[in-house]
Amino acid sequence: MNNKQNSHSLSVKLGAAFLMATSAIGPGFLTQTSQFTAKYLASFAFVIACVIIMDAVAQTNIWSVIGVSGKRGQEIANTVLPGLGVFLTFLVVLGGLAFNIGNVGGVALGFDAMFGLHEKVGALLGGTLAICIFLSKSGKAAVDKVAQVLGGVIILVMLYVAISSKPPVGEAVVRMFTPERPGSMVGPMLTLLGGSCGGYITFSGAHRLLDAGYGGNKDEVPHFRQSVLTGISVSGTVRILLFLCVLGVCTQGTALVTANVEAITSAKNPAAEAFRLAAGNLGYRLFGLALFSAGVTSVIGAAYTSVSFLKTLHPFVREHESGFIVGFIAFSTLVMTVLGGAKKMVIFAGAVNGLILPISLCCMLLACRNPKVVGKEYRHPIALYVLGWIVVLFSGYLAITALPNLGKLFS
Repeated sequence: MNNKQNSHSLSVKLGAAFLMATSAIGPGFLTQTSQFTAKYLASFAFVIACVIIMDAVAQTNIWSVIGVSGKRGQEIANTVLPGLGVFLTFLVVLGGLAFNIGNVGGVALGFDAMFGLHEKVGALLGGTLAICIFLSKSGKAAVDKVAQVLGGVIILVMLYVAISSKPPVGEAVVRMFTPERPGSMVGPMLTLLGGSCGGYITFSGAHRLLDAGYGGNKDEVPHFRQSVLTGISVSGTVRILLFLCVLGVCTQGTALVTANVEAITSAKNPAAEAFRLAAGNLGYRLFGLALFSAGVTSVIGAAYTSVSFLKTLHPFVREHESGFIVGFIAFSTLVMTVLGGAKKMVIFAGAVNGLILPISLCCMLLACRNPKVVGKEYRHPIALYVLGWIVVLFSGYLAITALPNLGKLFS
């Protein structure tokens, strides 16, 4: 009996970790990492390392507070300042919806690369598949298993193509500590940070653990930290492998291959082009599989987490959670099918995403020493607390630079 309980516990924690990780590994993740790697080459290893560290700091802070309190992000925000949780819910749901439209598009691109399906047909199939997962008999257990399996698929695909491209690993390690033109990479660093743990992403796995019955006292915090660090390890591994793949395509040993750099940076889909250059048509098909996997799990993560915020606003949402999740996915699929690429929504989502991280992390840092939230016995690590405020400053700058996108969108 204990073995079964331990097995279930491990499955739930891994499911939450992969739900967060695969939510972070969406179409934007693949495109941004490929584009910036082709531009900055080995020096981009510095950005990759910094983003993974800041991602770990931000999410460990947030998951720890959610774990010890047993409350959702919006409930904690309302305790810190009445009404703040409603504002946070609005941002997360709006950003999650906008991103989900792009995620459905990512599934469609994956189907196109694998089978040559038309974008709209791929979008409908992707949305239908995600809905079927929620309507399956096992429900949330299916979400855990799908996130783990597809996360594993993404890692294996990235590993194969990274090895095929023969990247200069030694130079990348050196440039991680001695980057060229580090000042010019502040923008990409902040962009990748927002894509790694901004918006709904940072709450997805933590809320899944709450739904599984975890959280509510200081003894639960290690479970949350173990899960979040596992998730960050998964998303970080994929980002490193994708970086090495593109770096290998753009260089031969230490020599720059200008034609490949131009092909990737000018391509509509930089990651797909990198995979094609690395491993031919097989690489392109494998990219389709990776993008399909990333898209499906991101659709699941965005819908699940967005509704987990809404269901605390009214009992009706809680009572009909599955219906709201299906409706969320169906609406995203419909918009993607009608509008095609939905570029304006993706730009708008990027701006919203940049706004959410500093607000959500600031709320958690204010809450981590509030007895009404964490109780009288819990003591938040000072180092984690200080590092958290440093990330708030960085992500706050991201929010400021993202705001102009709203004006460009509606101009």
